[in-house]
Amino acid sequence: MRPLFGFLAGLLFGVGLIVAGMSDPAKVLNFLDLAGTWDPSLAFVMGGAALTTFIGYRIVLPRGHPYLLSEFQLPTRSEIDRNLVVGAAIFGIGWGIGGFCPGPAWTALFLGAPGTLVFLPMMLAGMVIATLVANRQNARH
Repeated sequence: MRPLFGFLAGLLFGVGLIVAGMSDPAKVLNFLDLAGTWDPSLAFVMGGAALTTFIGYRIVLPRGHPYLLSEFQLPTRSEIDRNLVVGAAIFGIGWGIGGFCPGPAWTALFLGAPGTLVFLPMMLAGMVIATLVANRQNARH
């Protein structure tokens, strides 16, 4: 049952990204171009997502556990450390250069967006490198 609900949630998320325009790198880059052809429409998408999450957490968390798991899987760390700042900077730079972030890049791949043929392999390579570096750091400590 979990795989079915996971698939349906992912499908809904992907369709939402496409409808919102997040899979169109030109739209994303126009959103990031404050001094040029700025398109504020993605701010409404992000605001809607933040509002939905804010309300959803207040409805779901009091239940004690999700329907398909025995407990919620929530972050336990709250400090801002070097890895968080560096990771956020790399993410933001990649988003600004390519016009994609991971979720929309996957949906854009299925839409035939040519930039994804370069972006996705490089993103996956970056994830592998980050994992190797993290494992190496953890082995030292």
